[in-house]
Amino acid sequence: MKVGIVGTGAVGAACALAMIARGVAREIRLVDRTRARAKAVAADMSYGAPLSPAVDVRCGDYDDLAGSALVVVTVGVNEKTGGATDRDDPSGRLKLLDTNARIYEDVIPRVVRAARDAVLLVVSDPPDPLADVAREIAEHDRVMGTGTLLDSLRFRVHLARQLGVGPQAVAADVLGEHGTSEVFVWSQARVAGTPVLRELERRGLDAGAFRAQIEHEVRFANISIIEGIGASQYGIGLVTARIAQAVLRDERAVLPIGSHHPRYGVTFSLPSVVGAEGVLEVLEPELSDDECDGLARSAEALVKVRERVG
Repeated sequence: MKVGIVGTGAVGAACALAMIARGVAREIRLVDRTRARAKAVAADMSYGAPLSPAVDVRCGDYDDLAGSALVVVTVGVNEKTGGATDRDDPSGRLKLLDTNARIYEDVIPRVVRAARDAVLLVVSDPPDPLADVAREIAEHDRVMGTGTLLDSLRFRVHLARQLGVGPQAVAADVLGEHGTSEVFVWSQARVAGTPVLRELERRGLDAGAFRAQIEHEVRFANISIIEGIGASQYGIGLVTARIAQAVLRDERAVLPIGSHHPRYGVTFSLPSVVGAEGVLEVLEPELSDDECDGLARSAEALVKVRERVG
């Protein structure tokens, strides 16, 4: 199976490397506005690729995306360049929409002309409204955003650390926007099947303080990473490779990723069945009243920002 990656900056390169290491695809084509960069990234990775399952990784132009089952789009300004690293700014990543929407208006038509049958995976920030931009340009529904899968993994990791267990034992999701209005689904969070809130009570922990700390750490994890290394790239690279695997192997895996929800009028994340055609079905989780209200507010925030770019 063949995957195209458009954009070979920090995030695009991390996505490609994670796919190579995971053995997701047989072919990976890298496209960048600076061909020399894509050529160098492909060459560097191809030298290490023999240590992973067989893969042919090369640079190319948009026409070389033909035959791709999945095209991953990572182009655009990032949070640091776009000034979206202020913890006190409620708009967060949404500040990047105007600039990146214009870039998508140039890039997505080229992708669609070359790979009309491909599933499109939006990784650029902010992925939710950009997925709506891409969907309207592509004129099909095989468009997804990476959504809150990374947020959910961060949630699980921080819960696991506080509870002294491995993150694999934690089941917990973040839904809604991949951004400041995201919703932490505490009501369904489990550690080895035990409700997390019940476990906090058993341990005599202050649930309010515990929740506030975890949510702060997760909500601003990207900024903490950017302050250290300049870009948040490795986690999203691994997440992208996992989503690509679900598509290319038609796994019907259930992941909290972004797709368009007509009831809300926007793209955001709910538990979604992911297979060869992208998001095949969306599951409706049982949420508390506060979580339902939070999801509605998240959708409202996305509707408002989406109206800015038409």
